[in-house]
Amino acid sequence: MSGINRRFIPQWFDEFYWLEYSISKDAAFCLYCYLFKTNFEQVGSEAFTGDGFKNWKKGREIFKMHVGLVGSVHNKTREAATNLMNQNTHIETAVSKHSDQARKAYRTCLIASIKCTKFLLRQGLAFRGHDESATSSNRGNYLEPLQFLVDNTDKVREVVMENAPGNLKLLAPCIQKDLMNACALETLDSIMDGLKDRFFSILVDEARDVSVKEQMAMMLRYVDDRGHVIERFMGIQHVTDTTSSSLKDAIDTGVSISKLRGQGYDGASNMRGELNGLKTKILREQPCAYYVHCFAHQLQLALVSVAKKNIDIASFFATANSVVNHVGASCKWRDLLRGQLQEELVIAFENDCLM
Repeated sequence: MSGINRRFIPQWFDEFYWLEYSISKDAAFCLYCYLFKTNFEQVGSEAFTGDGFKNWKKGREIFKMHVGLVGSVHNKTREAATNLMNQNTHIETAVSKHSDQARKAYRTCLIASIKCTKFLLRQGLAFRGHDESATSSNRGNYLEPLQFLVDNTDKVREVVMENAPGNLKLLAPCIQKDLMNACALETLDSIMDGLKDRFFSILVDEARDVSVKEQMAMMLRYVDDRGHVIERFMGIQHVTDTTSSSLKDAIDTGVSISKLRGQGYDGASNMRGELNGLKTKILREQPCAYYVHCFAHQLQLALVSVAKKNIDIASFFATANSVVNHVGASCKWRDLLRGQLQEELVIAFENDCLM
């Protein structure tokens, strides 16, 4: 027991640059294999990646064996580490190689598409056309305004439509939907930024659309810092049914009711039911959310009730309904009615008795 080579020798760092030594464990490790061994099929001992290497007597000999031949696991991990530390192969470097001109062209193309999207959303118009092919005379509300920008703006013409790369035209229906969804998210974020941490109330109603789907509409109502009452339309969400549980789940996905202080619905049982209505479900979770029956719905119910009790009013609405049905079903009857009204209007002007 001469004591020679019974400890780690610092000079080994000069020859084996991949070595790492742990003072606390008194063990040596391979930095490359420790980091990247899971990327390759392991062969042989894991002494340099697990508990560490401690056989100092045969240290130099085993270090060389660990390195192995050209295709060894150690050399593969060394190559992976070298590629990681080589900034020329980094993803950001590869992306930055794109020319400024290409980035500016993409930005111009994207801005043109966003302008068309914002215009259609602001006007509430549909995007798709019946025939969006290149030979169509009317390619729809999205492509036609974009074509208008191309025809009237040289800067846009150079990078949009046929002058854009084949995989970067931003014309596909899925791209249109992505732009719409992005605008919707930005709008909701703007609404929530305006709401901040204020108390608010919600107005909710559901109805069936022309596609025979139940849709739930929701609005937020709050008071801003200037004392102005702000109402914001949150959107329309499809619900599988109109039960109170389904409506409650849909509301929970839109807003947090921790600051909810008011709720307004119509008088349907699923909305204002005392036992299991939407109003009751929310009150159980947030007792401060005071319920108000929709005033517009109350007025409608009152008018219907009064009309049924008053003979003259009921007769008027019945006659008006018959006239609308009779005249509305025929174009000729509409023309006759318009002609009769025009004659009466002329006579009223001549007699100066226009009411």
